Amino acid sequence: MSPEWNPAALYDEYRYADNLPRRGLLVDGKPALSQMDIDKVARYVIITVRDPLCAYDDDPATQIARGLDNAEAIGKSGMFTSWTGTYKEVPITVISGGSGSPEAELIMHELLEFTRADTFLRVGGSGGIHPSVEPGDVVISTGVVRDEGMTRAYIPESYPAVASYEVVVAMAQAARALGHPHHLGITRSSDSDFCGVGRPSVGGYFQPWHTDILDTWARAGVLNGDRESAAIVTLAQLFGKRGGSVCSVADNVIANRTFTAGAGHNAGIDIALEGIVQLARMDAATESAQSERWIPAFD
Repeated sequence: MSPEWNPAALYDEYRYADNLPRRGLLVDGKPALSQMDIDKVARYVIITVRDPLCAYDDDPATQIARGLDNAEAIGKSGMFTSWTGTYKEVPITVISGGSGSPEAELIMHELLEFTRADTFLRVGGSGGIHPSVEPGDVVISTGVVRDEGMTRAYIPESYPAVASYEVVVAMAQAARALGHPHHLGITRSSDSDFCGVGRPSVGGYFQPWHTDILDTWARAGVLNGDRESAAIVTLAQLFGKRGGSVCSVADNVIANRTFTAGAGHNAGIDIALEGIVQLARMDAATESAQSERWIPAFD
């Protein structure tokens, strides 16, 4: 590979390269931040957030793992909890951690660097932006507005965060088969969970531009907002993998729909699990056809 096409070429010339662990920190031979057994990570990975607004009755990875067969805890650290099991005979890994793009970067780095996983799905809660989205609905992201800071450290903000079309199709088919209310469209990720999403901070603090945030993105057709989807979709895409997002909606300020903890969240989990089964079928068909990508067949 020529230097101009080798992503590590600049690092190889970095004056501090010999002072740094090239692949990241390890503790007892395991990735330091997740402490997961990398040999037990499945191809398909669900990434969740310990979010009290989703009304989990346990750590979210642990809760989802209860719905898997032969679920096994494969890692636990102060930051992340990881499980692997099967759902309808498809191996799936579920990981929970803290919220926001920076935390998502940490687990995505260890997954991308140390495991053979190639499909990463953000599953969790979000706030509605477009007035057509109701609490309890589920949004399957086709792309993400990168209105957070972490991904800009990797690539300029003009780079699009496009969800894998294979993931989108699989999740949409699952949602339709299950009959859950859902939408396909654009998600916006923000670091701020108050002023940055048109919600007042301490004592009602606002600046003039904060009052236009929700209307601006709703007029652009953006459906919902969260804090992690941009990180997962962008990093997956940058490193040649597949990323996607399935988020339940808990409220909608524009539509005057009040917050309901956990609204639609079980539906989002169901869609994610059934969608991964559908994706596994698509992947098997792709491999059988000796094709690089899944292409729908029309009669």
